[in-house]
Amino acid sequence: MSRKRKAPKKIQVVDAKFNSTVIPKLINSIMYNGKKTIAEKIVYDALEKIKSKSKDEPIKIFDQAISNIRPSLEVRSRRVGGATYQVPVEVKAKRSQALALRWLIDASRKRKDKKMSDKIFNEIYDAYQNKGLAIKKKEDTHKMAESNKAFAHFRW
Repeated sequence: MSRKRKAPKKIQVVDAKFNSTVIPKLINSIMYNGKKTIAEKIVYDALEKIKSKSKDEPIKIFDQAISNIRPSLEVRSRRVGGATYQVPVEVKAKRSQALALRWLIDASRKRKDKKMSDKIFNEIYDAYQNKGLAIKKKEDTHKMAESNKAFAHFRW
């Protein structure tokens, strides 16, 4: 971190097809070994399947699924006098989006479908309907924060 001046903010990349800033982040998270075209094909195939399955725009369903997965609370470890406490803190918007994308991809990779595009499609559609592994991960995080509410006074 520079002492002289603040680091310049990066310009957000916008997806040409859907005019979204979240889809390029999803593509980059799915990508293995720099194979971006394959990752793009996977994501766009999944969005096409969403389009064929529902009447709404696929980007609306995708955004709703991501907002359903986003956590609002998480726990952070705080060491006080030799003891470590799990302190619940609110999650910033940027981190909550990153966590939602990470959980979505992890949950879709654990699915038993054949193609990755099918896995992503099913996980997005499940998240849109408030079910699935990614939603369970969010609920577990919220439960953990809720159960450690007693340590909220250790917040920094």
